[in-house]
Amino acid sequence: MPDLNDAARGRILFGGDYNPEQWPEDVWQEDVRLMREAGVNTATVGVFSWARLEPRPGARDFGWLDRVLDLLDTNGIGAVLATPTASPPPWMGARHPETLPRSEDGSVIWYGSRNQFCASSPVYRDYARRITEDLAERYREHPALRMWHINNEYCTSCWCDETARHFRRWLSARYGSLDALNEAWGTAFWSQRYDAWEEIVPPRKVQYIVNPTQGLDFRRFTSDALLECFTAERDIVARHSPGIPVTTNFMPLWIGQDGWTWAGREDVVSVDIYPDPKDPHGGAYGAMVHDLTRSQAGGPWMLMEQAAGPVNWRGVNHPKPPGLMRLWSLQAVARGADAVCFFQWRQSRQGSEKFHSGMLTHTGQGGRTFQEVKGLGADLVRLAAAVDGRVESQAAILHDWNAWWAGQQPGRPSTLLDYEQVLRAWHQALWESGITTDFAHPEADLSRYPLLLVPHLYLLTDAALDNLAGYVRAGGTLVCGFFTGVADEDDRIRAGGVDVRLRELLGLAAVHEWWPLDGGETVTVEDTGLGTFSGTLWSEDLEPAGAHPVAVHKGGVLDGRPAVTRHPYGDGTAWYVSVLPEPAALRALLARAADETGVRPPLPGLPAAVEAVHRGSLLFLLNHGQHPATVPVPGAHTDLLTGRDVTDEIHLDRYGVAVLRQDGT
Repeated sequence: MPDLNDAARGRILFGGDYNPEQWPEDVWQEDVRLMREAGVNTATVGVFSWARLEPRPGARDFGWLDRVLDLLDTNGIGAVLATPTASPPPWMGARHPETLPRSEDGSVIWYGSRNQFCASSPVYRDYARRITEDLAERYREHPALRMWHINNEYCTSCWCDETARHFRRWLSARYGSLDALNEAWGTAFWSQRYDAWEEIVPPRKVQYIVNPTQGLDFRRFTSDALLECFTAERDIVARHSPGIPVTTNFMPLWIGQDGWTWAGREDVVSVDIYPDPKDPHGGAYGAMVHDLTRSQAGGPWMLMEQAAGPVNWRGVNHPKPPGLMRLWSLQAVARGADAVCFFQWRQSRQGSEKFHSGMLTHTGQGGRTFQEVKGLGADLVRLAAAVDGRVESQAAILHDWNAWWAGQQPGRPSTLLDYEQVLRAWHQALWESGITTDFAHPEADLSRYPLLLVPHLYLLTDAALDNLAGYVRAGGTLVCGFFTGVADEDDRIRAGGVDVRLRELLGLAAVHEWWPLDGGETVTVEDTGLGTFSGTLWSEDLEPAGAHPVAVHKGGVLDGRPAVTRHPYGDGTAWYVSVLPEPAALRALLARAADETGVRPPLPGLPAAVEAVHRGSLLFLLNHGQHPATVPVPGAHTDLLTGRDVTDEIHLDRYGVAVLRQDGT
């Protein structure tokens, strides 16, 4: 099975989406000249070129793409060749309106933008198969070809009649019988029992609240339907060029795809990420996305898209201050990326994204952005030979798309409880403590992690619950957040409100009430070690059964009741955190659990906003702060970015980066 190494060939891939069809051919020569000047070694081609490649049904215009790929190859630039199926040509929607997606209320999602396809449409799939087959046949042995890129940011949903038929087939395969479906969906409630498969439709616009398990299954189905489209195209290109790796680009922490399942079907896991340059937590967000993508990949991964400057789709689109693009790019390398790419190479002059930055902006080669791109290219050349190790972590956060989908259904205790918000808060607390973290599926082998964290998993399968109990029983430390283990895989509430296996593991007799908080409301919590702190978002009325109260509520209706507990179980320990502590308290609490477990940062005593990550034998130091910082680094090292010797400490400018190799290693 090919992988990212087969495309990188000893280099860190560097480049971006290249859309030469938007430009006269005399511009192409300048493009490749400037690419070489910047150190670009890869270009993603053809992502949105379907209307150019197939101007009318069955017609083919490959001549321009032949010339582009030949030009790239002549200049030593590899191609990530895309199938163009993310954006069908207008003729498809005009001739075949059944390929256009429908919304929950039946409205047509028209052509004139992108991603206007129904993943269940046989007509769309057939056209996608044909263009992919012809691309793969034509370019399977082209010397520029380094990787296949299938579609782009799969994110389409549809509720049309064709989707309904596909959904029923999917449900029939999942449940086998209507009786099993009715039992799983709880259709005795509100007189929803189905007597024939043909009665079942997607969860369209309804009078009140849609059946929650129907909604959950439709999320699962939609992910699977899109995955069928991906695997169909993947299999075609893999058959024609079996040694060339295949990828598709995820959006960061995207709710619409089961990323664990999808990652298992790719040769290379890649992601697009666009933090707001004005977000003070942009570095923490980037680290979380990088950690998740690395965990999905199980090793090196690809940063497929980022912005060299501003994007175009926020209310206010901020440029990146000098140094920030380099900082965030090298952060990706520190956390396992072997490819650093952008959308896009040359900034468009027309179309919906003409204000989205490029590596080469409207200002041209004399602009600051292009000069920074050149500097980054030189950095990646310096690092390529040295960066060959894995990012090792002793801690893992459990994450599951099924739990996310189920927990976001309407009719729950609080609509303010947002899965991603809680996940980010916990990961950021670990990041600020300097603890490098993997992500893992709840049913995965967790035995290599001394520390396991579950910020919030409303839904846990029987296999996951048994896995957690076995993990702690064997000596692991689990820190579990609120409203976890409440529902089974059918979104059926567990007996007792929280599964008995989890209550036994946590040392709890009962969760008498979930006690969600209003926006802006807080509870006061007292901890003998941490002192007094505030909790937000959530609280619970807990009754311990063996668990030791670490922190208790102070005042209010829960006065004196446990807020944080700790419980020995087998050879391990299980913590339970029933509130969302304020950031400093959450950081201190998780750091305490990590320290007790022997999980410590690679470089203690860092200045605020400085990140330290070990990748193999290299130590990456990244200053996310607005001001310079001096970092103590015991021993003698060499900074691979500057070639300078470093003894005992190093000075980092604002947004500065150092990559240190200890002398003698």
